[in-house]
Amino acid sequence: MPSLAKHSIQQRRNKIMSAPVETLKNKLIQQLSTIYHDVELKQSEAEIADSLLDVMRLSSDVDSAKPFTNHWSEADIVLITYGDSIIQKAQPPLHTLKKFLDNHIKNTINSVHILPFFPYSSDDGFSVIDYSSVNESLGTWHDISAISQEYQLMSDLVINHCSSRSVWFDNFVKGEGIGHDFFFTAQLDDDLSHVVRPRTSPLLKEVMTGAGQKFVWCTFSHDQVDFDFRNPEVLKAFTSIIRQYLDSGVKIFRFDAIAFLWKIVGTSSINLPQTHEVVRLLRTLIESADPKAIIITETNIPNTQNLTYFGNANEAHGIYNFSLPPLLINTLLTGSCLYLKRWLMSMPPSQDGTMYFNFIASHDGIGLRPAEGLLSDDELDSLIHTVENFGGKISWRTSDTGEQKAYEMNIALYDALQGTVEGKDQWNFERFICAHAIMFALEGVPGVYIHSMLGTQNDYKKLSNTHHNRAINRHSWQEDALEAALANNDLHHAKVLSTLKALLDTRIKQPAFHPNATQFTLHLGLQLFGFWRQSQNRKQSIFCISNISNEPIALPLSELNLIVTEAWHELISGEEITELTQELMLAPYQTVWISNNTVTDKSSL
Repeated sequence: MPSLAKHSIQQRRNKIMSAPVETLKNKLIQQLSTIYHDVELKQSEAEIADSLLDVMRLSSDVDSAKPFTNHWSEADIVLITYGDSIIQKAQPPLHTLKKFLDNHIKNTINSVHILPFFPYSSDDGFSVIDYSSVNESLGTWHDISAISQEYQLMSDLVINHCSSRSVWFDNFVKGEGIGHDFFFTAQLDDDLSHVVRPRTSPLLKEVMTGAGQKFVWCTFSHDQVDFDFRNPEVLKAFTSIIRQYLDSGVKIFRFDAIAFLWKIVGTSSINLPQTHEVVRLLRTLIESADPKAIIITETNIPNTQNLTYFGNANEAHGIYNFSLPPLLINTLLTGSCLYLKRWLMSMPPSQDGTMYFNFIASHDGIGLRPAEGLLSDDELDSLIHTVENFGGKISWRTSDTGEQKAYEMNIALYDALQGTVEGKDQWNFERFICAHAIMFALEGVPGVYIHSMLGTQNDYKKLSNTHHNRAINRHSWQEDALEAALANNDLHHAKVLSTLKALLDTRIKQPAFHPNATQFTLHLGLQLFGFWRQSQNRKQSIFCISNISNEPIALPLSELNLIVTEAWHELISGEEITELTQELMLAPYQTVWISNNTVTDKSSL
């Protein structure tokens, strides 16, 4: 960006230091001053704040959202799906999706994350051409609205980059119009050696524009061109997008790839202070427009870095618990919970107003960066080798030393759990259910991938057609084929769906499974993984114990210190526990939820 001297940095700082901070406008001014503290601006922070308030249709003196407020409960479950995960000829896929939701999961799952449903040019939606339109191959805003009226809608805000085929980037190439100054550029001789990369492609893309040769920053691919948030017009544009999404019924915003938002040549250009402040500012605007709307940051980075996106309960409401998938899968493939237990013991409880977003599988692969420092190199190598033996693929990134390192494992979760490090065995279904029983009980809100709910397996045809590793876990079911599979008792799909629904139906009735309820890790050896949950009013305790091995293991109830004056039940089987000194024999990969206060109809696996 050119240097703009109308409002010098020092002049702006002097005005801001003397301004009160009680109103929403003054809060925005303070946040803007942090974001742009070393950027010359055409407008003052006060003028930018006025523009943001106008776009969001907010008064400058509106009350701030009440801090440390939980907008979620044990009843909240999110289904993760593409708009075309289920398709039917001559029917908009979003219409087909809603029919599946209504017919199969409506009474169990109350929230739906529809992955980018906008026109796009690559990366299955994450290279957005037009943020304001619904991809016509999926349906219309009417179809989105129909889903949002029945379910809490979660949508992606693909905020780091857009498609190189967008109008904004076309204007950048022409050097005129909206977008002509929206994109981050660097020079070939800049020091980019410290930039953290999630891909192996070259960082800079050469583009001939109306203003001459430019080298555009591309964190992910050359079709995904990165925005330059040093320009406040980019912030205003995304504020307008957020307002439209709120108007369309979006309640949960997933900030995609947010860690890479702010770039500074000569640095790592990841997790920079300005990025965190942008998250805080957008939270201020979103909460002021809808106090119950929430932000979840998608930061596929090492665990300690990921945790910083909570801020002081003033950044993300939720963070993706990215370390859980590789650690949990490693536990079930090795038959040892050593690393998973160490990690769980080190995790801070989420403050009120924040929560972990737990998942095991998603549209992306199983990230390995979040396991760095948690799994040893030998453990990671064994995990990668096992997944490859089960038909999975490995995606790579370039480290800051130029080394090629495994970035993620691409495989359908059902196939990832078809055996152990020793090879395939007969416990595929049980191991798969065990993984979910653990995840459903952990502190946080569960997110379940639609292909986990359906037990979908590796899609080698789609992988072959696209040559993209992630396609292996992005199957599109024909509706008739799916219904036939669910009706066929010889297949595992119906059994997976009914079993996971039974677990969730039990979970959503337990106060001890509130996302912010107390959690303590139990010490029961390496083959039994367990933790204790207690409701916020302390009336309900649930001991969640899983046999993560392929051998029967005895669980001595005396190890749990169950209070003798309470009546205890095992929630999953519905059985009453009458003898507190007995041993429970857990079958391979069996989970028990032992509660003193049964708040559910008895259900069983």
